[in-house]
Amino acid sequence: MSNIIDGKKIAAKIEKETAKAVSALKAKGITPKLAVVLVGDNKASRLYIKRKKEAAERVGISFVLHEFSKNISKEDLVGAVNKIQKDRALTGLIIQLPLPERLYKPEVLNAINPNIDVDCLTDANIGKLVMKTNLIEPPTPWAVIKTLKEIKFNLVGKNATIVGAGALVGKPLAIMLVNELASVTTCNSHTKNLKNKCLEADVIISAVGKQNLITADMVKKSTVVIDTGIVYVDGKMHGDVDFIPVSKKASFITPTPGGIGPLTVAKLLLNTVTCAKKINNVV
Repeated sequence: MSNIIDGKKIAAKIEKETAKAVSALKAKGITPKLAVVLVGDNKASRLYIKRKKEAAERVGISFVLHEFSKNISKEDLVGAVNKIQKDRALTGLIIQLPLPERLYKPEVLNAINPNIDVDCLTDANIGKLVMKTNLIEPPTPWAVIKTLKEIKFNLVGKNATIVGAGALVGKPLAIMLVNELASVTTCNSHTKNLKNKCLEADVIISAVGKQNLITADMVKKSTVVIDTGIVYVDGKMHGDVDFIPVSKKASFITPTPGGIGPLTVAKLLLNTVTCAKKINNVV
């Protein structure tokens, strides 16, 4: 069986570093503050927000949740975001995804001030990622790269297949892997011969949210498999990977839960601290 990667253990180390940085900022009279915007009442989103709040409290970051009806208009949501970020103490702001489809528009995500866009979803921050002038990185893609570095997987020249091309994970991850000099294949719902593209990979990263999408026959021996997908079936959290059969072939694999999720939250908080330093001109 492969080595199962303990995301909680890696995240705990990052949280420890973040807590130390928060203490140093507080000594200067600065308290990092994260705000989360929730539209509607998605149960999974509420769970993620709960975990973010708990983690923020552990490291000493101030946390505030702003809730809005699923029926809010695009204009009112943009107005609300602009009002929220008038708070000068704010050093991080995210809009919890998924949004209702009609609100999933560039003008909504771009309403966030890039200086506190700790999810890195604004055009400005994605552009900086492409040009490698970014101050922070998108949390989940960063968590993938961090995990690979923790297991000492050298991405240079390796074949990386990303299954899923969404704005939150797939697209920015492709940019980051290219920046690491990997050879990247991105797959979407229209991709032909997905199995073959996965079999060619040295590392597979799945980011779809579909149970058992990645099966053992799609994975060659000794491949690294990173699962960022999340789906709830009968109230239980699952990833994209058919875990037990795939784990018998992969050299390393992340579980769900307990893999990439804790690292994503830890990076979100680290970004909030990094932005606090930048805003307050702290070296």
